[in-house]
Amino acid sequence: MRISHVAAVALGLLIFAGASVLMYHELAGVHPRAVLAAVTDHSAGAVALALVLTLVSYLAISGYDALALRYVGRPLPYAAVAPVSLLASAVGQTVGFAVVSGGAIRYRMLSALGLGPAEIAREIACVAVTFGVGVVAVASGVFLLEPARVGILLGVATPAVIGAGVTLAIPVLAGFALGRGRPRELAWRRRRFTLPSRGMLATQLALAALDLAAAAGVLYVLMPDGAGLGYGVVLGVFVVAVIAAIASHVPGGLGVFEGVVVLAFPDLPRDRLLGAVLAYRAIYYLLPFALAALAIGLREGLRLRARLPAGALRRTRDVVTSAAPLVLTAAVFVAGIMLVFSGAVPAFDRHEAALLRYLPLPLVEISHLAGSLLGVGLMVLARGLQRRSAAAYHLAFLALALGIAVSLVKGIDWQEAVVLGVVLAVLGASRGEFHRTARIALGDPGPRWLLAIAVILACGAWLTLFAYRHVEYATDLWWQFELDGHAPRSLRAMLAAALALTAMAALRLFHPPAPRAVTASAAELGRVRPLVAASPEPAAALALLGDKGFLFDDADRAFLMYQVRGRTWVAMGGPLGGAPDDELAWRFLELAEHHGGRPAFYQVAAEDLHVYVDMGLDTYKLGEEAIVPLDDFSLTGKARAGLRQAHRRAARAGAGFTVVAASAVPALLGELAAVSDAWLAAKHTREKGFALGRFEPRYLAEFPCAVVRVADRVVAFANLWQGGDGGELSIDLMRHAADAPKGIMDYLFVELMLWGAAHGYRRFNLGMAPLSGLEIHPLAPRWHRFGATVYRHGEYFYNFEGLRAYKEKFDPRWRPRYLATRGGAALPATLLDISALIAGSLGGIVRH
Repeated sequence: MRISHVAAVALGLLIFAGASVLMYHELAGVHPRAVLAAVTDHSAGAVALALVLTLVSYLAISGYDALALRYVGRPLPYAAVAPVSLLASAVGQTVGFAVVSGGAIRYRMLSALGLGPAEIAREIACVAVTFGVGVVAVASGVFLLEPARVGILLGVATPAVIGAGVTLAIPVLAGFALGRGRPRELAWRRRRFTLPSRGMLATQLALAALDLAAAAGVLYVLMPDGAGLGYGVVLGVFVVAVIAAIASHVPGGLGVFEGVVVLAFPDLPRDRLLGAVLAYRAIYYLLPFALAALAIGLREGLRLRARLPAGALRRTRDVVTSAAPLVLTAAVFVAGIMLVFSGAVPAFDRHEAALLRYLPLPLVEISHLAGSLLGVGLMVLARGLQRRSAAAYHLAFLALALGIAVSLVKGIDWQEAVVLGVVLAVLGASRGEFHRTARIALGDPGPRWLLAIAVILACGAWLTLFAYRHVEYATDLWWQFELDGHAPRSLRAMLAAALALTAMAALRLFHPPAPRAVTASAAELGRVRPLVAASPEPAAALALLGDKGFLFDDADRAFLMYQVRGRTWVAMGGPLGGAPDDELAWRFLELAEHHGGRPAFYQVAAEDLHVYVDMGLDTYKLGEEAIVPLDDFSLTGKARAGLRQAHRRAARAGAGFTVVAASAVPALLGELAAVSDAWLAAKHTREKGFALGRFEPRYLAEFPCAVVRVADRVVAFANLWQGGDGGELSIDLMRHAADAPKGIMDYLFVELMLWGAAHGYRRFNLGMAPLSGLEIHPLAPRWHRFGATVYRHGEYFYNFEGLRAYKEKFDPRWRPRYLATRGGAALPATLLDISALIAGSLGGIVRH
């Protein structure tokens, strides 16, 4: 993690811990059953109004997405936008951590609608900015309109509240002052910013204000009768609670939001106030989340295309399908939370007599313990579901079925059993989404996932302490087994859950050691050779370098090549071969994590990014490949005048072009080596590897070679990579003698393209332009802004702009390539290891 991220997490945990302690003291004397009674003690009219306001808030959020898509230049019909926004918001606001967040769901669904990675990143950023602008503006307005009452409620002096309101208003007012009728470019400290138009800023404020006002209205109508609170005061406290919940990084802001609201209204009855907040959570968070899960289940139940009308509804179905695994992951995770919390509080007294009459006490004790363990298991298995694991699916299905049984046995909790049954039914209807035959059903939950579960268990422990605060603690409690012994039962359940999570975390410490490096055997090279020949991706030829290890699919139709350096496991691209399968990428991820390594997929294609996002990896644009269409390539026309002149100049100097078959290359290796050695000496560099070929006789003999001769002497050459489907032609090594005629490389490229077109190839790959095509607007990811700065100002180290400008004269289409890996503090180490793999060593990175 980055230092800033660690600080943010630490601050969040401090906020969570502080809120928990304060809540514990604030709720002294409050009985849990009084709180539960207050949750259900609302009039039908209040509940109906709360439901309407919830709908208004979510519709306003869908406006965020519609506005953001217009901002990025990809407007879509509202019928297509609404499912994206509603599903992402329902899941993101309820669960609220990265791998199943609203951003991940938006990425999946917007990808299905045809948006590219950069567009989706800007859309997600714009949604976040809209919400942030709304929070700032609404907080400013409330602080300035109700400074005295807000100050009293928050324990802050009135002048400080006014000062905070003015401070928050400044950026909003500055945006309107600097804005124009259309987006405006601004420059500050060598950075350029695109300021939205005043109209868009006004729309952002209106949508965000409507969202927050409606959401606060839900809480307001559920507040205790006779509280005498003004709506403006509730709105101000609500905004502060939302900010604290976001800052805490706790899933769903659990405990933090409640703590701020309870502390802000010290004069209201604590049981009724907490009951109102919990009712708000049920209506505003859990109900939309449940509807989202049911929508997924309904879609899975209507699989057949004939059952759905054509057009927009069918398109909506396909978009919803793309988010199904993430929504179901969240549903199973929430089901686990429910089982853990259920084990932390006592069963209803009215059920004790029935339990005593029909069930033996040991069965009740075991079921209570099993419920908490199943809850932890479901939260861990949710990670496997997020990875589409079939084994995790079957185990989660079994755990939910057992959860229904233990919910009934431990306390005849039929409501809990019904919820688990609904999740079970939705999961069962979605069997086809979980098709991966993962080697390890649970996978590696990872530190962030385990931390989220630990926070949930901390909340469960708090609930246990709160529910039994009237029970005097004694060590004998752990060994009491009675039907009405709720406190000992809950203590044992929470201890068992904590031990289970601790064991899971401890297992991560016993990874088998990672190999220093992997090398392919002669048998493996023989096995991969026909797959390279069948792959439509020319870069599959890198497998023949022999400097990588391989993963093969079970049918030997696809492979993935990789290498290990330090803790970094680097796959060169994604799965390749005649029938590449995403399963290989998942297997590689699990293999790296099993050894405690950092997985990285280098130079993957944009159309495959959804696979790596599903893995929970971050994606970083590395640059763009120049792809020249060959269908109509020629030297005629004004645009090709420069190439035409360079080609003629080389021809007048006596240059001649030929393509030598692979079988004839060994006879030329002596001449080629002389050219290669001279080129390396002139460039003051040495051979590379991994992502680039190198001059090695065995490797070069695998491919045809384009050769340019002058006076029967080789002055330039390039070995050829050929796509297995005959669609794409590319080159690897490109080297020329120091005394070659001027423009010899232009001549070589032109001749290669003409040769490729004559032999039926449709595209010619000129290779990467590193760090090109990165965006520099304010909503661009930090990596884009950093890379774009290096691209513009890094000429001392590498001629980034010059390389792209050179390739531009061939009028190519640019195809982006990405790195998929863990972000945070691990990113620099990952990049360093990849660079060392390519350069041959750490020292090779800095050599020219």
